[in-house]
Amino acid sequence: MLPKAPKEEYSRADVCRQFGLSERQLRSWERQALIPAAEQYTFSDLIAIQTLIKLRENRIQPRQINRAMQSLREKLEWVKQPLSELRIVSDGRKIAVHLAGQKMEALTGQILFDFEASGLAGVKSFPEPKREATRLRESEAWFQRGLDLEESGAPAEEAVAAYKKALEMNPAAAGALVNLGTIAYRLLRFAEAEEYYKEAIVADPQYPLAQFNLGNLYDERGRTPEAFQHYRRALDLNPNYADAHFNLALLSERAGEPLKAVYHWKAYLKLDKSGQWAEIARRQLERLRQLTVVESR
Repeated sequence: MLPKAPKEEYSRADVCRQFGLSERQLRSWERQALIPAAEQYTFSDLIAIQTLIKLRENRIQPRQINRAMQSLREKLEWVKQPLSELRIVSDGRKIAVHLAGQKMEALTGQILFDFEASGLAGVKSFPEPKREATRLRESEAWFQRGLDLEESGAPAEEAVAAYKKALEMNPAAAGALVNLGTIAYRLLRFAEAEEYYKEAIVADPQYPLAQFNLGNLYDERGRTPEAFQHYRRALDLNPNYADAHFNLALLSERAGEPLKAVYHWKAYLKLDKSGQWAEIARRQLERLRQLTVVESR
């Protein structure tokens, strides 16, 4: 179940299921202007929602988030949607943003001094990298071009070229790295795919899809301990990652750990109650139940 490149639109139900959110929570964030009110969400919107969830998990209040986002829009005029366009994290009780290789407080623009001194030379506050903003926009455009090419069934090398252009503009474009890894995987170039997935994890350690895909690759290659490790890491980053539960259930069965398999099958069915994969999960659960009954006699 290796995921394809991200689709362009996600329904409200998709978003609620993917992130374990309630419709009430979505409406609340919309009223607070933290996310746009919409019936369909883009991949960029999903990035914003994931960032927002991380901030709230660290007990950053909505009012504080709103102030920080407004500050970023004022200080960085090329940024329209900070939650999706910038890498935003919590730093204790503060909201921080990664820019120009430094971590800065979102409200004041001051450096948060947790980097080695050698990395701080010459950087005092928010830069004015208009050229950098242009490169990021171009990177996003090339990334979208790659998605469109894959969706249209164009030759793989055309999509690869687009994703590599995205990386030229932004070497930390984790989505482009993941999709290059997935193309290499489909072409059975496993060593190349592994390197791309690892690079994506370095670029964005909080990206569950990169962890999941690397787990898939190790699973296919019979590297079971590493597959377990990366599937679990994907679940650490997103506990409602249904496909990670599905693959961990299969892997646990093959490893002779039926209790773990049962746990993950049940977790999967809580997230996906209908469809082809849910039927497989139910059959596997019933098979394990019958096996347990036979062995207990």
